[in-house]
Amino acid sequence: MWKRFTRLVRSMFGGAISAMEDPRLILEQNIRELNDQVPKMNENIATVKANVILLQKEVAAADREAAELTAKIRAAITQNRDDIAQGFAMTLEQVRTRKVQSEEQLRYAELAYDKALQIKKAFMRERERKIGEAQEALRAHERAKWQAKVADALESFEVAGVDQTHREMIQRVNEQAAKNEARMEMALDSIDTGQMRIEEDAEALRAQDLVNQMKIEMGLVTPAPPVQAAPVPQVRLPEGPAEDGTGGGSLDRTRTS
Repeated sequence: MWKRFTRLVRSMFGGAISAMEDPRLILEQNIRELNDQVPKMNENIATVKANVILLQKEVAAADREAAELTAKIRAAITQNRDDIAQGFAMTLEQVRTRKVQSEEQLRYAELAYDKALQIKKAFMRERERKIGEAQEALRAHERAKWQAKVADALESFEVAGVDQTHREMIQRVNEQAAKNEARMEMALDSIDTGQMRIEEDAEALRAQDLVNQMKIEMGLVTPAPPVQAAPVPQVRLPEGPAEDGTGGGSLDRTRTS
């Protein structure tokens, strides 16, 4: 009964929570949590490293103490003080035992430190991958929002009739431009362009004559000699009786041909 009740409660509130969840906000929170894990992991690794350093110091201190005790034992033996040498020997034994324990602990501490570094490396790699996926999903979310806005704008064009009005106005402008071009062509056809070209050529010849006359007056050009007219040929008529009956005699008559 309790399991059924808890399942009912989860089904009621789970749907409401799912409806309220914003994927973008959840991904941003996940990124913050992943970034927050890095300082905590560094702190734990620093603690393990501190334990390694402490054990290394204990081993070094045990080595120094064992060396000092060995020197004292030798000195006592030299002076025939076996009683003192025996006391130092017992202390040396305890130091050596403590050193062995410290070395064993140091070995495990170094293994733990190396393992912690490997875990951090794997965590950082996985963190970068998850953050990259989250950022890409957020960018895709922003692109989807922009595309949704564009789609809404296009739909509003169709619904409000803006698209139809746009095409209608373009068609009107094109028709007006075509009418103006047709009127221009008709106006050009109604003008005697041949006469206009003749007048333009005449103006150009007159301008050229004025320029040549000016060059002659300035002495830049020698005027061309006048062209002499060709002589009119004389035609001699044959002698014969005159038309008035008096006889032609030797009268010469000429005719201009």
